[in-house]
Amino acid sequence: MKEKITKVKASTEAFDMTMSELSKDKYVLRLYITGATSRSIMAITNLKKICEEYLEGRYELEVIDLYKNPCLAKDEQIIAAPTLIKKLPLPFRRIIGDMSNKEKVLFGLDLRKVKEL
Repeated sequence: MKEKITKVKASTEAFDMTMSELSKDKYVLRLYITGATSRSIMAITNLKKICEEYLEGRYELEVIDLYKNPCLAKDEQIIAAPTLIKKLPLPFRRIIGDMSNKEKVLFGLDLRKVKEL
């Protein structure tokens, strides 16, 4: 019985490692904004700065204006804007706000661990 559990665990870990390796090179991000408001512009600016510093050449950022595409808010279950969605690498994450809290954004993108107290 222990043999089966070990095999399943090993194959699960191998799968997770493979998925991690495949998506490690590329971050797929979507930033949902509402028009050209100061908060939207700040979110775009802050996020681009973080991406260029920590993910240079390894990210794809799509900015979606919910005023132009309101149906996407329902499809992606967006309840506030700006909202950043990290599609890849897994796990899927949402970050809400103007992206000015760099530590929060880095943690949400799995680029930095929580500081120990």
